[in-house]
Amino acid sequence: MADSARTRGRPRAFHDKTYQNTIQAVDRAIHLLRILADSPGMTLSELAQADGQSPATVYRVLVTLQGHGVVELEGPGQIWHVGSGAFRIGSAFLRRTKVVERARQPMDQLMRETGETANLGIESRDEVLFLSQVETHEAIRAFFPPGTKSPMHVSGIGKALLAWYPEERVRGILRRRGLPGFTSLSLTSETTLLRDLARTRDRGFAIDDQERAEGMRCVAAPIFNAHGEPVAGLSVSGPAFRMGLSDAARIGAQVRAAADRVTEAIGGSAPR
Repeated sequence: MADSARTRGRPRAFHDKTYQNTIQAVDRAIHLLRILADSPGMTLSELAQADGQSPATVYRVLVTLQGHGVVELEGPGQIWHVGSGAFRIGSAFLRRTKVVERARQPMDQLMRETGETANLGIESRDEVLFLSQVETHEAIRAFFPPGTKSPMHVSGIGKALLAWYPEERVRGILRRRGLPGFTSLSLTSETTLLRDLARTRDRGFAIDDQERAEGMRCVAAPIFNAHGEPVAGLSVSGPAFRMGLSDAARIGAQVRAAADRVTEAIGGSAPR
């Protein structure tokens, strides 16, 4: 029975973490995709330099990925981009959880109520991973496309999640990731951040006051599962000249209400 269960998802060598238990070509292809994903497009020579491989080696990987639609070659400049096939594969991640589907309508309503961009994110490896966004129609707006990541301590969603995590888990994340500063308003002291998280719990929503990018504010609230654990966060982001601190209480109540609707829709419940 044990052998049968193992073969369903893991081979006998699953616990072998040696280099021999990896496939070098797959590892190289994924590394190239990550490089491309962080750029607006790159030439073969740029990719080879960034990857530290010969152009011939990189080209073979690219042509293989191109055959599956995962990368695309564009125009006279011979620029490589991530292709639509990568999007289709990546979209399978979103289908793993119903929170994305359940949050769509509350996010759309939140955008219309506030006039600003609504975002949905989760924690992934000690960072905020943005899953979905409903953009405002304003010319100047926040933009966090799906797949974007942000440090938790300078993100509205990140702080909304941290505020309801056990303190031991919070300290573990801070120990691994540190508290780098991005603007003069970033919270780079553990004591200051923990005090901010306490205020977040008291009022029910988090505020990123230009802590990640100057001129941008964010108000966020957590979404809870059936055990009362924070599993995602909903936020509204916009330029500081439209989202004043005096608007935080009003927008916070709207974001809190939208997050509560998603919590209810996924069968969750907020902790008492």
